[in-house]
Amino acid sequence: MTILELREKRNKAWEAAKAFLESRRTEKGTLTAEDDATYTQMEQEINDLGKEIARLERQEALEAELNRPVNQPLTNKPGSGRGEEPKTGRASDEYRKAMLDAFRSNFKRVSNILQEGVDADGGYLVPEEYDRRLIDTLSEENIMRRLATIITTSGEHKINIAATKPAASWIEEGGALTFGDATFSQILLDAHKLHVAIKVTEELLYDNAFNLEGYILDQFGKALGNAEEDAFLNGDGTGKPLGLFAATGGGTVAGTLTAAIKSDDMLDLVYALKRPYRKKASFIMNDKTLSSLRKLKDNNGAYIWQPSYQAGEPDRVLGYAVHTSAYAPEDAIAFGDYKYYNIGDRGTRSFSELRELFAGNGMIGYVAKERVDGKLILPEAVQILKLKASTPSGGGTE
Repeated sequence: MTILELREKRNKAWEAAKAFLESRRTEKGTLTAEDDATYTQMEQEINDLGKEIARLERQEALEAELNRPVNQPLTNKPGSGRGEEPKTGRASDEYRKAMLDAFRSNFKRVSNILQEGVDADGGYLVPEEYDRRLIDTLSEENIMRRLATIITTSGEHKINIAATKPAASWIEEGGALTFGDATFSQILLDAHKLHVAIKVTEELLYDNAFNLEGYILDQFGKALGNAEEDAFLNGDGTGKPLGLFAATGGGTVAGTLTAAIKSDDMLDLVYALKRPYRKKASFIMNDKTLSSLRKLKDNNGAYIWQPSYQAGEPDRVLGYAVHTSAYAPEDAIAFGDYKYYNIGDRGTRSFSELRELFAGNGMIGYVAKERVDGKLILPEAVQILKLKASTPSGGGTE
């Protein structure tokens, strides 16, 4: 079944779920236990179809990447004698091949060319091609790397923030000028170390049929991406980045609900954000939170959640894109422009080998390391709605 067919099937399932919800509400506007179980099952089918659509989109993107032509076409004029600029250092094919050969030989065959990429801890910096692919994996697995501003730093990075701005004032003809001082504060992006380690059997290591390169990049990328996303959303800034939902230093709390969420609460959240930030704003929430929002209507009787009909486009709530994360808290919703969340990558990622730790059981250990930090530089650019601890499955605004 194609992605388009799955999207049509999901949209039909959503229309059927809405019709069922409308026809089965009691006089109190709620569902019976039996109807609630049926609706939950219908909603689960919609979720499953959404996950299958996302899975096929990732598969389609990977297949397109693998089907790209390997050979480069000749584009120079005959006789010009000007070829492509040769790649050097970590960008060269020799460095990439030497790194893969070192992997397969348990770092017993280490080419001199790898000395160009030795890091401070004795590991080897990943080839530039690997690093781009790791970043691609991190971007795919990590919504914050898609939404935030990413900065590559070589040291502690200072970001200047305007604390107060000069104000205009009216004066009489010939009157004295008044001067206001513009003051600035600074936010520092440091570097917190994040690492992931995996074990590979010696049999797989020496088996040329096994795609060692792809396996390591995929596993490292997913593990680093998951750990980063958790920190970018929930981190407390101690030994890790400061997250969007952090109690101190995170987004601005727009309100705290003491009852089940209603569509008017979502409208209040949207308009709690200043208009300039709303131009590029979107929601971040947990999947379970989105499940409860699907039942809410606006004052005109229309559902505030709209499923995406176009491949690659996110679902929307009140017309704004919705991004879900398993790491987003279930008791909060973020709405804002996440370009004001800055991610600082210190240098590049590196690989190293654990030579002796698993020697006794025929395993080889590899470690990938990176240094990264993240902070929201303007708290007013992201508004947070705190939800009641346990949100019932009841309906929305009547």
